Amino acid sequence: MTIAKAIKKINVNAEFTYLSDDINTIQWLNGTTPISNADIEAQFPIVELDNAMADLRTKRNRLLQDTDFHALSDNTMSEDMTTYRQELRDLTNGVTTVEQANAVVFPTKP
Repeated sequence: MTIAKAIKKINVNAEFTYLSDDINTIQWLNGTTPISNADIEAQFPIVELDNAMADLRTKRNRLLQDTDFHALSDNTMSEDMTTYRQELRDLTNGVTTVEQANAVVFPTKP
């Protein structure tokens, strides 16, 4: 899947097929201009960061969703809950590497 995402980062319209995550088996389809293996591999770290950030956002969004009822108009949200929810929203700020994304510490729910 990393290969496909890397190719799509370079050319979103690329049509291709490949076998078992083997970059050497890429077949370019329907007149798609071939992309060098080196250019595709150069995208791997970006794809890995995208995946790590997507995982982080999914976890964060689930925790926010679990507390959404506190934000309904007929509830008064505590200051602790307001702070918690803001800390969740701010989790991705400044995260620029896979290592940082994987090392994020989630705030404790009040």
